[in-house]
Amino acid sequence: MNAVAPSTQPWQTAWFKTLGLLVLTWAAIAALLQPTALSMVSIWERSETYAHGYVILPIALWLIWRDRHRLAAVETRPDARALLLVLPLLVLWLTAWAGGVLVAEQYALVGIWIAAVWALLGPKLVRAAAFPLFYLLLMVPNGEFLMQPLMDFTADFTVAAVRLVGLPVYREGTYFSLPSGNWSVVETCSGIRYIIASLTLGLLYAYLTYRSLWKRVAFSIAALVVPVIANGFRATMIVLIAHYSDMKLALGVDHYIYGWVWFGIVMLLMFWVGLIWREDGPTTGSVSAPRPAPGTPRPPLAMAIALILVTALAPLWQRTLATPAPAVTLAAPQPANGWQETGTPFNDWLPRWIGMDAQLTRHYARDADRVLLFVAFYGQQRQDHELINSQNLMVEQEHARWQNVGQRVRSLEIDGIPYRILEARLRTQHGERILAWQWNRVMGRNDLHPLLIKIELAVEKVFGGRDDGTAFVIAAPYEDQPAEAERVLRDFLADMGAGLGAMTDLP
Repeated sequence: MNAVAPSTQPWQTAWFKTLGLLVLTWAAIAALLQPTALSMVSIWERSETYAHGYVILPIALWLIWRDRHRLAAVETRPDARALLLVLPLLVLWLTAWAGGVLVAEQYALVGIWIAAVWALLGPKLVRAAAFPLFYLLLMVPNGEFLMQPLMDFTADFTVAAVRLVGLPVYREGTYFSLPSGNWSVVETCSGIRYIIASLTLGLLYAYLTYRSLWKRVAFSIAALVVPVIANGFRATMIVLIAHYSDMKLALGVDHYIYGWVWFGIVMLLMFWVGLIWREDGPTTGSVSAPRPAPGTPRPPLAMAIALILVTALAPLWQRTLATPAPAVTLAAPQPANGWQETGTPFNDWLPRWIGMDAQLTRHYARDADRVLLFVAFYGQQRQDHELINSQNLMVEQEHARWQNVGQRVRSLEIDGIPYRILEARLRTQHGERILAWQWNRVMGRNDLHPLLIKIELAVEKVFGGRDDGTAFVIAAPYEDQPAEAERVLRDFLADMGAGLGAMTDLP
């Protein structure tokens, strides 16, 4: 009688237990940082731009399974040094929560998951599975900060190309007019969806197709650059098709269909060209059986417990900082030097700010000059209630009446008070025009640097300090040149600036 070999060898059992412990550790970390984990899923659910987040983890797991024979031969052992990486990631998570920077929270969470692999299985396995592990970072919904630069580039490209073929174009900001009709480059035209999809596919293609690092990097850069340029050609083609068809084609649903068809063609061409430099390596599946690493350790239960306990420190500290926002009643400064409050606005425009703890809107007049004052006070920075928020806008991208036709950052000094302002020119299709200035006030000073303000307020909150801040917007109408409104706004700040600065400075 022949003996029957056991179906599962000891080293395989140890691997399965260790991987099961890793999955449980990931789940525990996600539970401890639950709002962050759920926020990623929520964004995947509601945004087509970031819906790819659902497939990133399955792709990473498939890549690991594909290389299972090679990875099984890697020596694994717990490594407490990984906790030295987890600690700053937890500080990043806590600081990002304090400042309301959701994307940084999400990167910190994914970073802790990767560090958990290091802690439980060691640095050698992290190096061996580096691409699948760091591919997980693509789960984080990121890229909104690129929208405005991409919109500007697309508008520049399209207007230049249309002029090159001999058509006259009048442009203001991202809005431009041809004899056949009016156009605007909005967020959906920025190409951000193409770029994210191209990068997600391009990184995977480069990893599977090449072995040389420089080729992988080169193709990944191409996956970023090519869709930006392709989007410029897409926008130009849509404008020209609509123009030469008397505005009958490339509008409505056609507009989006042409875009995705064009993107598909560009991606196929990019992959086809990439095959020219293809580097075939050994076929992973050709290995008949894995060669287990000698002395595979038992499941690192103690390290998993230590990692979970360390991670728990951040939400525990977070609870000590979660205090109600201070109640503040805003009172406008007394009018000075001939300015008087008036209940009659000069038009219907108001800036779009969200989540403020207190708000004030006033209208002022002096002779023929008119000024709108808008104040938004944030007593405590928290998600969707932040002074610095991408949803705080002078005007929504597709507003029914108003359009932002150009903005810039300026540094001014008025009556001895320094200001760093965002200046925006707004208009309606009926000829109404506004010049608006916006700045923030934090820690008793006027400022506009969004990143520095975010970091400063977050650090203050983490260490138990105050993190209140205020957004100010003043605006004046003009007819022909914005210099008319600039003179009015300068006069208003010279007369009222000191009072505005003091109205929300808490003791």
